[in-house]
Formats: sequence, C-alpha cells, structure tokens
Amino acid sequence: MSQMRKDIFTGRWVIVEETTAVRPADFHFKKSLKEPTFCPFCETNEAATPPEVFAIRQAGSLPNHPGWSVRVVPNSAPHLRIEGDLCRRPGGVHELMNGIGAHEIIVETPRHDLSLRELEVPELSNVILACKARILDLERDPRLRYVLIFKNQGEQAGARTISHPISHLMALAVTPRAIKTKLLISRNYFRYKERCIYCDMLEQELDHCQRLIAENKDFAALAPFASRFPFEMLVLPKTHSSAFSSMGQEPIDNLSCILRDVLGKLDRILSNPPYNLSLQDRPLLRPRVGYWNTIEDDFHWHIEILPQVARITGFEWASGFFYNPVPPELAARCLFGSV
Repeated sequence: MSQMRKDIFTGRWVIVEETTAVRPADFHFKKSLKEPTFCPFCETNEAATPPEVFAIRQAGSLPNHPGWSVRVVPNSAPHLRIEGDLCRRPGGVHELMNGIGAHEIIVETPRHDLSLRELEVPELSNVILACKARILDLERDPRLRYVLIFKNQGEQAGARTISHPISHLMALAVTPRAIKTKLLISRNYFRYKERCIYCDMLEQELDHCQRLIAENKDFAALAPFASRFPFEMLVLPKTHSSAFSSMGQEPIDNLSCILRDVLGKLDRILSNPPYNLSLQDRPLLRPRVGYWNTIEDDFHWHIEILPQVARITGFEWASGFFYNPVPPELAARCLFGSV
C-alpha cells in the first residue's frame, strides 16, 4: 500500500509507493543532446557572447578574452532586462509591471566536455564564488527582491540546445511563490517553537540516518521525507544560515566536495540522468512595513536536486500532489552505497 506524506516545508502532499526493491536501470536515460558545430561558451569564442559581467581569470588575462575559469555573461535572449523602471500598475482586477530583472549565464568551465560533477574541487569552488559575487552585486539594486540560480542538466531537464556546462541566474523584482511558501512556513514554525524548522529536521535526519546520502563537516545531503521525484536530493548547511552569500572559503570548498560526491553518485546509479538543480536562498533584504525581522533566524538556505526520471502528468498539474514510485529511504540506500 502507498503512503501519503506531507512536506513540512511547503505543505505539499506526496504519494509515495511502498516497495522494498528498485531497479535503477529502469530510470536510465540516454544522452540525446545534439552537439552544436559551434559553441559560444567555449574558450576562444568570447566574442560570440555579450560582454562578461564577472569572471575568474588567470592573472594578466584580459576581459572577454581567453584565460578564464568561470565566466558570467548576460543571456543573449533574456526573459528579463536590467534596463528601465518597474512601473508597477493595476490592470483592472489584475496587476502588472515591466519585465525588469537580470538573466545571466554562468559558464562553469572553458571546457565543453566536462560536467559539473567532473570539475575538480577548486574549479567547482570558483563556480560557487562566481554565484556569490553576482548575488552580492545584484543585491545593491533596490528594484530587485530575489536572485534565483538554477541548472538544467540534460535535454529532458530543459537544456535542449546547449550542452556546454552552464547555469542560469535570474534576478527578480518579486519573490517566487514557491520560496514565499517556504518562508511563511519557516516563520510560523519559528514563532511557535523559536527554532529553525530546517535545523530541527536536519538534527532528526542525522540521528536516524534513514535518508542520509552524504555528509561532511559543513553539509549534509538527504533524500527528503516527502520526495516528489525518485532520487530527489536536498543539500543544506549543518550550521544555521539564511544566506548562501554569507559562506566563507572553507564552507565553499566543502559544498564543492559534497556536490561532486552526490552528483557522482547520481550519475553512477542512474547513468547520467537529466536533473534540475536550484539554490533556495532567502530574499534580498528589503525591510519595509510588515516585513518580519526574524527571517535570518527562521529560514535556512538549501539546494534542491531533482532528477527528471519520472514524467509529471495531468494528476500532478491538476492536484498539486506528486506520485513517487521510489521511497526516499530506498533511494538513499542506493545512493549512499554508491562508490
């Protein structure tokens, strides 16, 4: 018989199948991306992208020329643009504003043939440093409320035309609804118990180890209790922190280590599956009337990794429920034992 599990961070219900066996081969995907004849993100092709807004480079190398290890450029076809005013206004019963924000591409490596998990720890740490630098820079723009960083790996996860290892950054003038739901639940839990809901969950998970996938000094990777997808993973700092951009160098290196670890496990168990990775961070702090002052105590940043190995159907879209045929405890055992 299946179980219905409630996600304590979102209030979402998930139907989890009860089974004691799983065949990872059932979830394997074959690589189907068409390799381009020309890639604008490869080293020596810098002129094919808009001018860089940030880069980590070799000493003496010039902007928009070879010699970089991580490069951030505006998207050439952005969903949102940085120029202009918000002009928030009513539209009858509706509300609208101009599409102001930022849409940037984080080019993770000059090499076209490497995946994120194949980068060495210092290289992956540089990617994280670039993300941190862009968040801190965009935080200075008073029009912006939230910076979302996400990665689409594989065609089924949304990377339909580009196979070079990149991530996306979108700076938004509003906080996404999915994040706002987590913020409100975290705030209510803190008001009731004066503790962080993520810290309490993490303490329980580390005590029981039923869904633990990997850990190091600063981070733990878990299969969420109410996982929406087979082999879904949650990576979060062991010490309470509301802001990704507050990390120092040692935690950045340890985050690189655990990401390499869990993405490697995912690749070995499921044979390079498509996945979506996203940073779930607190909003940019814009104190105003009615803005709660405990957000740095009640919210806990984290990373979600969602393998796209099960299709979303009409049931999920219509109900908001998810169906997961692989219990997270079983997924964690498969991944934990992967070497």
